[in-house]
Amino acid sequence: NGIEIAPCYLMNTTQHLTTQFQMVLSENKSAMANSSHQWYDSLQRWHLELFLIPASLLTLATLLANPILLACILFSRSLRQETRYLLLANTLAADMLFLSLNLVTVVCNTLGVAMLRVLCELVSAVTAVAYCCAVLTVTLKVVDTYVAVRWPLHYHDLLPPARTRKILVGVWLLAAMYPLSLVIVMEVMEDNAPQRSEVCLILISIGKMGSDMMVGVHIYFTMGAVVCTLLILYCYGRLYWVTKTQGIWQSRYSRARVTLLAHGVLLLLYFSPGLVFTVELVLYQRQEVSQDIRVWINTVNMCMLMLLPRACAPYLYGLWYRDISDTLLAVLHRRRRLSQVTVA
Repeated sequence: NGIEIAPCYLMNTTQHLTTQFQMVLSENKSAMANSSHQWYDSLQRWHLELFLIPASLLTLATLLANPILLACILFSRSLRQETRYLLLANTLAADMLFLSLNLVTVVCNTLGVAMLRVLCELVSAVTAVAYCCAVLTVTLKVVDTYVAVRWPLHYHDLLPPARTRKILVGVWLLAAMYPLSLVIVMEVMEDNAPQRSEVCLILISIGKMGSDMMVGVHIYFTMGAVVCTLLILYCYGRLYWVTKTQGIWQSRYSRARVTLLAHGVLLLLYFSPGLVFTVELVLYQRQEVSQDIRVWINTVNMCMLMLLPRACAPYLYGLWYRDISDTLLAVLHRRRRLSQVTVA
């Protein structure tokens, strides 16, 4: 009898666990749909669709300038042979990809356009990849400056264009590794989730996946921020220590001081949205935090903070790098002469 009871007991236990698992999936499905609906209601109640105006203007200003600078670099043989311009081109390309996908997401969320879950997760993942790639490339620009100043005679041997291109490929692969893996995990875990959602936010998808997944996301962002910050501080610290006896820091408005200040502000603007997103993840797990506060922070971050450094970067680099400005002026002068010859 005991032998006959055991299979029955195991079968009942299996059915009970299956039922509980289905109930958990059903609860997560309902919770995600409810969160999306509440998020959209908050957007409409506070009229946050007005943030589309600065988001569209900043995106347009960047997408007008970035292709011009990118074309100057890619079509100029001399600029393509320099590491700093290859890094700048990669930053501009990553920013253009990020801005395009970010604007699509903001528009869809604001207008309540229901996006397919798989498409939403892919768009969010590629957006994260572009953001991380831009931050890593900006960090590499600091390392490139350090190497150029520290070892000027061996600089071209240490970072030739071919090696720089391989490094950039590695940067894209490194940036894509975790976000794309997270999409695969979410597809496996959210098999019973809604196929469409009123709001496409990676924050909602990650927030419903449990504490273990949240710990992994926090570790990913924290380690990336810490490594990049320490590398930047070390390079700038060593640069100041090596060059302080050369007199380039004595003048208050010297080119070295202004360059350091401009790049420092730009680096801060690039890193800040990632830190704000980490705060968003923490606040999303706290039930005592108002939904309106979460929506406001997320909207300001997506429509303002993430766009400011990308809107400033092309104009800063276009004016500061003389080779790019000279190339751009030469192209404009050539086109003006061609137009005059055509008219004549």
